[in-house]
Amino acid sequence: MKRLLFCLMLLGAPAAAQTLYFSAIPDEDETRLIERFGAVADYLEAELDVDVEYVPVKSYAAAVTAFRNDQIQLGWFGGLSGVQARIAVPGSRAIAQGAEDQTFVTYFIANTDTGLQPSDTFPDLAGRSFTFGAQTSTSGRLMPEFWIRESTGQSPEALFSDVGFSGDHGQTLRLVASGAYDVGAMNFTVYDRAVADGLAEVDQAKVIWQTPPYPDYNWTIREDVDARFGEGFADKVQAALIGMQDEALLASFPRDAFIAADNALYQPIEDTARALDIID
Repeated sequence: MKRLLFCLMLLGAPAAAQTLYFSAIPDEDETRLIERFGAVADYLEAELDVDVEYVPVKSYAAAVTAFRNDQIQLGWFGGLSGVQARIAVPGSRAIAQGAEDQTFVTYFIANTDTGLQPSDTFPDLAGRSFTFGAQTSTSGRLMPEFWIRESTGQSPEALFSDVGFSGDHGQTLRLVASGAYDVGAMNFTVYDRAVADGLAEVDQAKVIWQTPPYPDYNWTIREDVDARFGEGFADKVQAALIGMQDEALLASFPRDAFIAADNALYQPIEDTARALDIID
C-alpha cells in the first residue's frame, strides 16, 4: 500500500491523510540525508501516532514544489526555501528552528594556494573565481550575495572572474579544496562538521571570513494538516520537534536543540530575497 501511495504522490496526487510525508532541502549528499531523515521519520512516527515517511528530493526547488503540490506536508527548509514554500501555500507556517538558526552564518572559504588569510572585514576578492552553493540556498547564495553587494557595491558577476553554483555545501568545499574555484560560500555547520570528521578538504580550504548572523533553517508545515490529521495536529508536530532530545538525532542536523519559530522571524530573509530579485 505504501508503495502505491508513493507512486501516486510522484504522479502529483495528494498524499493520503493517514501518512505524514516530509522532506528536506538537499544541502548534502543524498545517502547521508536518507540516513539522517529516516531516523527522524521513526522518531516522529512514534511521537505523532501516524505513519511518517521521508521523501528525498533532488533540489531546493523540488522541495518547494513538493510542498506546494501536497506531496509533502512538512519540510526542513532553509530560510529562503521556507519563505518560498509559505508563499506557495498561504497559511502555512514555520513551527520550529534549530537553536543555532537564530544566528546562522555563512563561511567564505578559500583555497590555501590563493594566499588569502582570515579577516574580520570583507576580504579583497576582486578577480577571483567564486562558487555559491545552490541557487536558492540561504546560506550558500542569498546571504553571501547580499554581503558581497553590501561590502563592495558590485554584483558577483562584476567582482569575480568566474561565478559558479555548486548545488550543495559539501560540493562547494570539494570544489574550493580542489582549486576549481578560488573562493566559495558555504553553511558554517557543514564546514565545522567536516573539520570534526577530519575530512582532508579542510586542509586545502580555509575560512577567511564569515557573514554577520541571520535567521535560517526552519521546519514549515502546511496550513491544512489539522483538517486532515485532527485538530491541533500542527501544534503536536511542533511539540514533537521541540521535544527532540536524542543526541544522535540532533547531531545529525547538526543542532543542539529545536526551538519554536514563526513566520515573522523570516521577514528579513524575504525582504532580502525581494531586494535581490530572487523572488517576486
